[in-house]
Amino acid sequence: MPEPAPVSRTRGRVAVVVGVVGELLITAGLVLALFVVYSLWWTNVVANREADRKSERVRDHWAAGRGPDGPGARDLKDGIGFLHVPSMTDDDVLVTKGTETKELNHGIAGYYTEPVRSALPWDQSGNFALAAHRDGHGAKFHDIDRIDEGDPVVFETKNTWYVYEVYAILPKTSKYNVDVLDAVPKESGRKDAGRYVTLTTCTPVFTSEHRYVVWGELVRTEDVDEDRTPPRELR
Repeated sequence: MPEPAPVSRTRGRVAVVVGVVGELLITAGLVLALFVVYSLWWTNVVANREADRKSERVRDHWAAGRGPDGPGARDLKDGIGFLHVPSMTDDDVLVTKGTETKELNHGIAGYYTEPVRSALPWDQSGNFALAAHRDGHGAKFHDIDRIDEGDPVVFETKNTWYVYEVYAILPKTSKYNVDVLDAVPKESGRKDAGRYVTLTTCTPVFTSEHRYVVWGELVRTEDVDEDRTPPRELR
């Protein structure tokens, strides 16, 4: 009958296995940490650089007399203007066509073309409905929860400020709830045609399980002056 292996030898093998497993766990943890850094920091850096380049092109178009409110007013390929929400961010957020992930990943906000077609600010009625990322890829709507009812939401075109007042907020709804984008957003409490703006993004933070929605209504327009300082008051 063979003799059992010495206890010290068995313990040595266990120690080796434990050491290998520990190293694998440490490696997996480092990979996960690097992925989180990439997703939540580096994608923001890359997206913001791209957004800055696109924003410069839009303002160059405006300087050349193209864009909304000027000759060639429908030359909107690079963007239709800039969103300003003082209670959410100090940045001016470029708005372009479309809300597909590949478009929003460029550090911008997009207006809906599907499943409903958004109105644009200069339309005489309808819902200017926008989406942007909450985290990563610029995270332009990261602090959407800082917006309160009564806050201004301002949209900038070449010659015009469109000043909206926030009147309703829906902190959580299904990501399949497209009614919030309706031309008359009845879920917000409105029943009549008007000129609305809707901001949407993912919630809770770091997930895409639900949607956070902010509704505003146009209260006035203003001509843009030379210094292009956005209005911060509603009246």
